[in-house]
Amino acid sequence: MLVGLCLGLGVAAASAHAQMSPEQAQAIAGDPAHVPQSLRLVDVPKPTGPAIALLNGRDLNDWQTWLGYRDPALTYLDKPGAKPIGAGQGSMFKMVEVDGGPALYVNGETWGSIVHNKKFSNYHLRLEYKWGAQRYAPRVDQPHNNGLLYHSGGTPGGVYGTWMPAVEFEIMLGSVGMVVPVGTHIGVRTSVGYDPKIIYPHRRYMVGGRTIDVAQPAWNVEASTDPERPVGEWNTVDLYVLGDRAIHVLNGVPVMEVHDLSIRDRKTGKKRPLTSGRIQFQSEGAETYFRNVTVEPIAALPRVVKD
Repeated sequence: MLVGLCLGLGVAAASAHAQMSPEQAQAIAGDPAHVPQSLRLVDVPKPTGPAIALLNGRDLNDWQTWLGYRDPALTYLDKPGAKPIGAGQGSMFKMVEVDGGPALYVNGETWGSIVHNKKFSNYHLRLEYKWGAQRYAPRVDQPHNNGLLYHSGGTPGGVYGTWMPAVEFEIMLGSVGMVVPVGTHIGVRTSVGYDPKIIYPHRRYMVGGRTIDVAQPAWNVEASTDPERPVGEWNTVDLYVLGDRAIHVLNGVPVMEVHDLSIRDRKTGKKRPLTSGRIQFQSEGAETYFRNVTVEPIAALPRVVKD
C-alpha cells in the first residue's frame, strides 16, 4: 500500500488508488500531487520558409487511407483470424464543403486512418477542427474521439490493425492535447502530477512535475487544461515539433510538452530518437471536420511558462 501517494489527496484519491492493480499502482508511485497551472506560450518562432497546405481543397490524392476492423469493438482484442479491411477504402474520408470552404470530413463509423504522403520534421502544424453530430458504436455514449498523429511511420495498420505507429496529439472532447504513444515501441517523456479526478493513470501534464516515460500500463498523460470550445464550433490546434521534442497547443493555450521522442527496434531493442514522420488523422468513432491544415518549417521551439 503506497500510503505516501494518497496522503493529502483526500478520499477520492485513496479510492481511486485502491482500485488499481499492483502493476498500475507501481507505475505511478511517486507522482506528486497535481497543482493547477495557468500556462502561456512565449518566444514563438518565426517560420524559416513558406507554409505548405496539406489539403488541396479538391481531393485526397496526397493521402493514403487504411481501415481497421468492420466491427471496431475488435480493435483492442486478440482475435485470431480477424483481419482489418486494409488500404484503399476511402469512404470514411472525403473532401466536403462546410461553412463556406473545403474541409476534410472524417466519418468515424469505421476506425482507421488517413496518412499524408510526405514526411516532416522541424515544423509548426496548424489546423482547425470541429465535431459533427454523429457518434458510433462502441463509443456512441462516450466523448467525441479522434486524433492527430505525428511522426507516423512503419506499417499501415501496424498498431491494433488500425493505425500507423506514431505520437498522438489526442483530439477527444475534454482531453484535447493529451499525449498517447501509438505503439508500445514508441517512446515519449513528459512531466506530470497526480490528479485523482481523472481516470487511470491519473496523470496530468504539469510544468515542473515528475519526469516520466509514458508507457504501459500508464499509457497516457492528460492535457494540463481544457480550453476547447463547445461542440459545433471550430477549434485551432497548433503543434510545434523540433527534433525529438514537441509542444501541443489548443486555442492558443499550451496544454502539453513532450521530449525524448524515440522508437525502439523490435528486433534489436535499440532505441533511436524519433525526429520525423508523416501526419495522420484517425477515424475513431465520431464525425470530425478538419480545415486549413498547414505545415511551416521552424528552427526553434516556443517556450511554455507559468503565469
